[in-house]
Amino acid sequence: MKVSENIFESERHNTFYLSAGPEDGQLIYLIHGWPDLSLGWIKQIEYLSDLGYRVIAPDMRGYGNSTIHSDHADYCQKEIVKDMVELHNNLGGDKAIWIGHDWGSLVVWNLGLHHSNIVKGLASLCVPFGWGGHPDSYLSHIDRNLYPEDEYPYGQWDYMYYYFENFASACEQMEVDPHKMIKLNFTKPSDDFKGCFNAGIGVRSMTASIRKNGGWFKHAGYDGLDTIPNVSVDSDLISEDEAKIYGDHLSKNGFFGPNSWYVNGESNDQYARELKEFTTIDCPVLFIQAKFDSVLTSNFNTHNKMVCTNLTEEEVESGHWMAREKPEETNAILKEWLGSIK
Repeated sequence: MKVSENIFESERHNTFYLSAGPEDGQLIYLIHGWPDLSLGWIKQIEYLSDLGYRVIAPDMRGYGNSTIHSDHADYCQKEIVKDMVELHNNLGGDKAIWIGHDWGSLVVWNLGLHHSNIVKGLASLCVPFGWGGHPDSYLSHIDRNLYPEDEYPYGQWDYMYYYFENFASACEQMEVDPHKMIKLNFTKPSDDFKGCFNAGIGVRSMTASIRKNGGWFKHAGYDGLDTIPNVSVDSDLISEDEAKIYGDHLSKNGFFGPNSWYVNGESNDQYARELKEFTTIDCPVLFIQAKFDSVLTSNFNTHNKMVCTNLTEEEVESGHWMAREKPEETNAILKEWLGSIK
């Protein structure tokens, strides 16, 4: 199936997106997270379009070929959701199926809360129900056997507080060499290397020590390094060519946009309060847990059943980059769930 490159321009934002599949097929959006691109969904774009779906995968605000905005506030969920609503209205406006991963999942959850009129179904990979609020709300769910409060007060969410306290430094560290950063980021769980989101079950995530270590690149396996380790490409997750594309975009655009998604928790909480009352998501919802994701562990899934009235939950034995690491299993789950939506 041919994959096309497109750009949608509005007065407030330009969205680049990949598209594939028949024009009259059921519309599916694939929404990426940090520090990904539309290209990260390529195995799902090809698979789902071959099934007859019309598939749209945008570069999200601050990424790739979409607009790079200059203020932190430009990356709050309310603005990002507006991008998707405008894009959807331009593409016809009928009810669509929205699938997200990482921060893209939070966009999808917010669409389900605020724009149910354009949501026929909603799926989230790795990220349970939420709206991108301040991480203080996550602290009560931390496994304190693994993260004693006196040593790890913010548990695996320590890295988010590092963004609050040292935003410019965090960006500078990553911008030393974005190509190395991408190779380091897209790794799967292994005995030889524990990637930042993929330490495994019962293993402490390196994201819990970012503030104590003074940055991202002083952690187990790379103790004392001030610069980005040069690891080999994990070809099961990303090719050399793809890693270069990612690195080239981040070298040009920087990390200000992608990292700004993390510092809008209070604005996102205010967006949630606009609902005024408890709101359920009543369309079909699919949540897929990544078994070896050491940040988004299963004890954070408590709100799925409270909010979603038509919920399917599955698990894939993968790390955080589920759709890349286990595309066949992920696609099979998506296919079965999509087939159940009327």
